[in-house]
Amino acid sequence: MALARASLPVGIVVRKSPGVTRWAAWAWKVTALLPGAGPARWRVIRREGETVEYHAATLPLDLWSSDTEGYRATLSAREPGLVVVLRSAEDPAAPMPWTPVLVTASAYEGQDYMDSGDGLIECVPMPAGLIAWIGDFVAAHHVETPFVKRRRDRARVDTVEEGRGDPRIRQEADVYRAPGLSTREGTG
Repeated sequence: MALARASLPVGIVVRKSPGVTRWAAWAWKVTALLPGAGPARWRVIRREGETVEYHAATLPLDLWSSDTEGYRATLSAREPGLVVVLRSAEDPAAPMPWTPVLVTASAYEGQDYMDSGDGLIECVPMPAGLIAWIGDFVAAHHVETPFVKRRRDRARVDTVEEGRGDPRIRQEADVYRAPGLSTREGTG
């Protein structure tokens, strides 16, 4: 079966609000998704006092027929969402401290990024149109793979004598014994 792919541009909306502690001047949060959005680079969408919402970037949401199991897990969640990954800007003098790098619909891939804890990683609720689009892709390309339990090999393991060492080497006593006087006397 050939690998199928579908792609849709998704805009990433990031909110910058004043921090609640003295250690963090600003709090950053990915708040929304814009399916089918055009290109953007930290364009201001809305401003309320010191709180600003930006259309930070538009990234491709790629779906692959080999990852439909992960998409099914996402769609079966109480509130399906896309995982958005932002990394720290490489240049400390950059106007914005974050760079959007990925948006994924796979629950498994998203969990891998969340486990790494590298950057700003948010699970953002999906609009109904995205849920339907992903659901249609899964319905068209998902192939159920049966679970196959591994079978043990037929080797006999109950014939091994514990503490006797390598069975190919002939020994009179336990290999874990402390050396006796008789072995020291013979070497000296």
